[in-house]
Amino acid sequence: MSDHHKPLVAIVASVLEVSERRYPAHATGAKNVDAVARFADAIPMILPALGPSLELADVVSRIDGLVLTGGRANVEPHHYGGPPFPDDEPIDPARDATALPLVRACIDAAVPIFGICRGIQEMNVALGGSLHYRVHMVPGKDDHRMPRHPDVTMEEIFKLRHPVALTPGGLFERLVGASEVVVNSLHGQGIDRLADDLAVEAISPDGVIEGVRLRDDRTFTVGVQWHAEWRPDEHALGRALFSEFGAAARARSRARTRGAGRREATTTVG
Repeated sequence: MSDHHKPLVAIVASVLEVSERRYPAHATGAKNVDAVARFADAIPMILPALGPSLELADVVSRIDGLVLTGGRANVEPHHYGGPPFPDDEPIDPARDATALPLVRACIDAAVPIFGICRGIQEMNVALGGSLHYRVHMVPGKDDHRMPRHPDVTMEEIFKLRHPVALTPGGLFERLVGASEVVVNSLHGQGIDRLADDLAVEAISPDGVIEGVRLRDDRTFTVGVQWHAEWRPDEHALGRALFSEFGAAARARSRARTRGAGRREATTTVG
């Protein structure tokens, strides 16, 4: 394999019910796939949410990057010591059981991670942090949920809603050369207690953590609360983050390929 081969990026699927028969499917939004292919310049692979039956070490050894996307269901509170959800709250235990250990395994192996919306929440929980069940119910916080009226359009759902302040001297500020950007907002949950291993990269005017990175990172391990996959070509920071993630995935691919070549040579000589 040459350095011109594109890296392989796993996108963790959500388990969704499709059609009137409520047939379960492992799926992700087309925008997630398109963003990885176009703006990270990588080969996207939808990884089914197989939970404990997934061979983590085997998966991690074969991929060059991991994308954790948004999703309708929220991370269940027993993973971070929160109060139980109401009975009608959408949940996705298979994705929880897949994404949370996968985050830890990828960090241990220096596999690049890009977490988006639910993805930043999964990263925080996987590393020991906690979540607000509903941000808008917390005193002093705004309503960050998407509009839900019957005639809402995709343009309205994903429109830019509020600014976020970028941490001075942080990765995000360096990527765009600005102290603030405006982002969309489609989330009910949000970070409460930040995991010790994460550093804040962006914060909303009402104090919601909107961007994080891994402290002492060996590669690219970043999460954002907004939907960065929505038209990255029109959002300087979104595009820059996908580009940086893609560069880290290519570096991982080159290192993995060289390692495989050395093992093959050793086996042949032996």
